[in-house]
Amino acid sequence: MRRLLAYLAIPVIILLFSRTIGFDPAQSLSLTIFLSIVSGAIMFWRFRVAFALGGVSILFAAGLLDLEHFIRYANLDVVVFLICMMIVIGFLEERRFFEVLVDRLMQYSGNRPYATIFMLMVLAALFAAMVDEVTSILFMMGIAINIASRLGVSLIPLMLMTVFATNIGSSATVIGNPVGVMIAFASGYGFSDFLRWSTPIAVCALMLIAWLMILYFKPYLKEVEEKMRRAIPVTAYDGAGADHRRRIDRTSLIFFLCVIGGLVLHTQLEEILHLPKNTMLLGVPMIGAAVALLIENVRARELVERRVDWWTILFFLLFFTSVGTLKLTGVTTTFAHYVMPLASLDPMIFLITLGYIIGIMSAFMDNILAVALWIAVLQDMASLGVNIAPLWWAALFGSTYLGNLTIIGSTANIVAVGMVEKQKLGHVTLREWMKAGALASFPPLTLALILLALQIPLMT
Repeated sequence: MRRLLAYLAIPVIILLFSRTIGFDPAQSLSLTIFLSIVSGAIMFWRFRVAFALGGVSILFAAGLLDLEHFIRYANLDVVVFLICMMIVIGFLEERRFFEVLVDRLMQYSGNRPYATIFMLMVLAALFAAMVDEVTSILFMMGIAINIASRLGVSLIPLMLMTVFATNIGSSATVIGNPVGVMIAFASGYGFSDFLRWSTPIAVCALMLIAWLMILYFKPYLKEVEEKMRRAIPVTAYDGAGADHRRRIDRTSLIFFLCVIGGLVLHTQLEEILHLPKNTMLLGVPMIGAAVALLIENVRARELVERRVDWWTILFFLLFFTSVGTLKLTGVTTTFAHYVMPLASLDPMIFLITLGYIIGIMSAFMDNILAVALWIAVLQDMASLGVNIAPLWWAALFGSTYLGNLTIIGSTANIVAVGMVEKQKLGHVTLREWMKAGALASFPPLTLALILLALQIPLMT
């Protein structure tokens, strides 16, 4: 009851505060509805779709949103990408591809829990850097689910460590995260610039959170170690079974490499085919899903119905629309004017402050919106003669690293939680997430900003 009363008080407080600081009625209402959806999703996570549906319906009724802008802001490219990748992942799961990967992972780690977890986190970060955070978490959660199922342990700690590593790894390259693409276009930085300024820091941050998570989940890892001792060795397959697994591994591996290769090389494919930017980033998953459905034949419809998390997809569509309404009503522009005075701070202090502000915004709202807002602010600063070169990287690290703090901090978080809940494999509370998330977000972000600040003289 207390939580419900607290939630009902939030819209009133936001509405009054926004009017006090000078927002017009349309801006105040759109901001109130957006933050009500966010707070409702945080406080009543299992009913997040209901809050999103209610919020967007109010936007329609208030005249703040119409069908044209609903379609424009729904990010249908992201939605279709997710649907297709869920079909691809479901196809691979049903062919036991991830089970084979788990076998190899445990074999190389010698059934040692610490080595297994470290390799899991490194693979998650590497996949995120090579392709993107959403694809990485879809693949890596398949592995994590298989490990937890095989050993009979809780999936939640594995999910958290996998998600945390994915978010860190997504900052390493320009294709790892949508905000990286936005920053690249706005700043003019290319793939080599990310390798120079972002990748080394991401590697340091990954090593830090791997160590912190191993310490934090030490009791859990002791349980995993005990279960591993009882588990059947990964090499203990008899003749026919082993041949069958190798055949499935070969078939699934070809399909997997084709999809991953297409995603990594999508830019080159677009240049060869003279297509607009990111056309094949969506086209490759669609082709992969089409191939999977053709292979499944009569089971194709069943694959789509069972493997696509329609609950999470609907939440994304509605959430993206509510974010877009803030742009439509001018909330983001007004906010930019309020934060301009921060530019007068010392460059090093401003860099660290900016990183944390964007990080906090990303943790409790959409990181794409946070970065879009700050791109406009940074461009205004550049016109005033401010050296904004290091600030682009502060925006990147803040939006990705502090995405670990909350369930809605990044797309990868929401997708991972949706997969766990869809398969009824567990439930993570906001408090449980934030306890581990604080350790996986603030220390690596602090490290990243310090390493970045030390290099300010090298940036122009």
